[in-house]
Amino acid sequence: MSDQVGYEVVDGVAEITLGRSPVNALSVAFLEAILDGFRRAAADDAVRAVILRSALPGRFSAGLDLDILLGKSGLEVRSFLERLYVGLADVQYGMGKPTIAAVNGAARGGGMTLAISCDVIIASEKASFGYPEIELGLIPAIHFAHLPRIVGRHRAFELLFTGRRFDAAEAAAFGLVSRVVPDDALDAVARSLAAEFAAKPPMAMRLGRAAFMRANDLDYRRSVANAVEDFCNLAVTPEAQEGLAAFLEKREPSWRSKTEQ
Repeated sequence: MSDQVGYEVVDGVAEITLGRSPVNALSVAFLEAILDGFRRAAADDAVRAVILRSALPGRFSAGLDLDILLGKSGLEVRSFLERLYVGLADVQYGMGKPTIAAVNGAARGGGMTLAISCDVIIASEKASFGYPEIELGLIPAIHFAHLPRIVGRHRAFELLFTGRRFDAAEAAAFGLVSRVVPDDALDAVARSLAAEFAAKPPMAMRLGRAAFMRANDLDYRRSVANAVEDFCNLAVTPEAQEGLAAFLEKREPSWRSKTEQ
């Protein structure tokens, strides 16, 4: 693993711990280390369940490191997106054991992608969620494929195209998270649930999860390639580059109409 991603197995439960200060922003190396953790857990027959958690108080993951996108070519953006969208979907699809996201704080953009890739999301009462890509001139393309199925078409459109933040209670009401727990109980609840999964018959869990994935995620997997294409096409536009620059410079972006471009 790396100094930014911890990996530990205790009583058949692997914990992948995010620790890239200050907000667990997803760089290429950081994301690759996370994927390595999932691959390692998948390959270890002694691991019966997996928890994805953060070591940073109040921060699960703020999403993409904007250096990945600002001033980069379509090919460079595609290389990262193929890891985040295709690589993450593939490793989760073939995991063979349950995965739990323990969301302790802010989850945004790519952080939402990490969380939603897991089978179960446990959220601290202090957790918050959001899809802020539209504010930067981007789109949360991968979430078009699954969020409407979870929260409903019209609610999904509102969340994705306003980019508004919403709290753990609202996420639970939407059906986006499995349960909300006190902040100081998050790790204990996630570990208790993981231990419960780990105690089940391993072959039944493996084959049952595979059947569950086939029944629920085939459309999502088919949509991944389109999501990569859609995001990359937009990320290199002048509008997206202006949005990214404005965010980093802490100023309001200057959006121009089509007739002004």
